[in-house]
Amino acid sequence: MSSVDAYGTLYLMPVWLGDAGGIEQLPPENITLVKRIDLYFCEHEKTARHMLRRMVPGIDLSKLELHRLDKESSDAEVKDMFDLLKSGRDAAIISEAGMPGIADPGARLVQAAHARSVSVVPLIGPSSLLLALAASGLNGQQFTFHGYLPVKPPERKQAIKRLEQEAIRTGAAQLFIETPYRNDALLADLLKECAPGTVLTIAIDVTQPGGGVRSCDIDRWRKEMPELGKRPAVFIIGTWPR
Repeated sequence: MSSVDAYGTLYLMPVWLGDAGGIEQLPPENITLVKRIDLYFCEHEKTARHMLRRMVPGIDLSKLELHRLDKESSDAEVKDMFDLLKSGRDAAIISEAGMPGIADPGARLVQAAHARSVSVVPLIGPSSLLLALAASGLNGQQFTFHGYLPVKPPERKQAIKRLEQEAIRTGAAQLFIETPYRNDALLADLLKECAPGTVLTIAIDVTQPGGGVRSCDIDRWRKEMPELGKRPAVFIIGTWPR
């Protein structure tokens, strides 16, 4: 690779998991990079600008170059975005919430970076999945993240039974998420389809006021069924370690 074609570094810039929180929750290195980098890739420009302003209140947003990178971005668009790192220009991916590349379209740009042996640097910051798992009491040595379950109820119920059987068979924790407005429908299916002794963890609004993580068996959830509402949540099916 010639010096002309040399690429900069692609940083994965975590952000807060909600509206609460200040720069004391993020490492100083992240703030320093935001002050220096002027090229960003994000799902929504408005959200990214808001997050950058939270990190550096006096940032001049007019000098930043933001490009939308979402599930609708074509391969050609991803290539064009990656080419912006030529001549040693550093850039950062900002996810809609939390850690870029995890259940996030930014992974496509990361793939392009690895294909060209370009340095990818993940920065320290909150990941709702790992925070939920750590606080669940379930198996933190064996776990699988399944992303979103099927939207259609019959397929979703089949997926729930499959994950429960896998958790019972292997002891591994089974993590998944849902679009917030479908949280309560998903919970209703979980309580209907799972056996009374299966453990369910619900981590909602992690790190945010009023949020928290709770693990108990399905039988107890049925007796104390909460209303989750339209709040970001992580769900985990598992079994208590023996």
